[in-house]
Amino acid sequence: MSVTIDITGLPQERIAFGPSPLAELGAALHALSEPGHHARLHGWTTTTAAGLKPELADRLHEADFMWRSTRSDILLPAQPRETLAEELDDLDRMDDERYVAAALEINCAGFYDRSGPSPLVDAAMRQRALDLAAARGPRQAAFVRRMLADPPGTRAWIRRLLEDCDEAFFADTWRRVHVQLATDARHKTELMRRKGLSGAVAAVSSALTLEEDAHGSRLVVDKLSDGRTTAQGSGVTFLPTAFGWPHLIALYAPGWQPVIQYPVSSGELAGVLPVETVKLRLEAVSHPLRMRLCRNLARASYTTSELADAYGITAPEVSRHLAVLKKAGLLSTRRRGRYVMHQLDVAAVARIGSDFLEAVLR
Repeated sequence: MSVTIDITGLPQERIAFGPSPLAELGAALHALSEPGHHARLHGWTTTTAAGLKPELADRLHEADFMWRSTRSDILLPAQPRETLAEELDDLDRMDDERYVAAALEINCAGFYDRSGPSPLVDAAMRQRALDLAAARGPRQAAFVRRMLADPPGTRAWIRRLLEDCDEAFFADTWRRVHVQLATDARHKTELMRRKGLSGAVAAVSSALTLEEDAHGSRLVVDKLSDGRTTAQGSGVTFLPTAFGWPHLIALYAPGWQPVIQYPVSSGELAGVLPVETVKLRLEAVSHPLRMRLCRNLARASYTTSELADAYGITAPEVSRHLAVLKKAGLLSTRRRGRYVMHQLDVAAVARIGSDFLEAVLR
């Protein structure tokens, strides 16, 4: 399983490394939403969350589906700018259909790698977005309804939210990490100049490889998901992040320039468990489908029917796999109205090993 980006014939000058304030803000917001994914950022997430004004915290919760489970493509600019304001200006120039489809892509899971109509113009996509948003909770459902009813007003609301985050905590954070990210981007660019793309790719991540053969050239991102796109006619942008580990994010939606956001440093999570518990948990995650289910469940809570729909299998089959994960103590379940939501216990999974956790969260 992997995400493949076809770069056959792509000139090296169309491959760029550079820091993006908008992408880094998205990574920081994800860390605040899911601190369990980012144990080494515990001090920053705890301090920052404690310092948020209640009104800003409520607004972040309302819109967090755009960065909680994974990053919306609108938060990963293919042309990084020097300032957040410039990148938000670029975002303002995007048409409503493209913007809304990208903002709601998490709710329209299952269609990411296929071209399709925007929920603004297609009734089936609109209803799907509304149905899946309802499982996320009343605030998220209301937000999606508002976005579909008033795209310009909601886009302005999102911009103000990101600007308020910049004023509240991110501007200071960006000043501290920008030098590190810019230095890393220059280093990768120099490696590409001296050693070719293969040298730069090797320095980005061991989960990223360059394949070259008689059929062409491809960037392959090792992930527990499948996807394919082409960079021909556009290019590839690499965005370094100080907040990203263990995630390696690949934007490969049809019609978008491919973007890869990679962490500039790595870390480890340690833990000690009884042998019998380790054995039970390893058996639980050894099944290929359960590994793929873990990828979804590590990012957000899902209903059984959502998972069945995403993987094209029956709800009873999903239930059997969830029961195995729950018996191993790797799954939490809670009821929200008529929905029963399941989510991976990331802290428990971390005890299995950082390599497995990285694969699931990559």
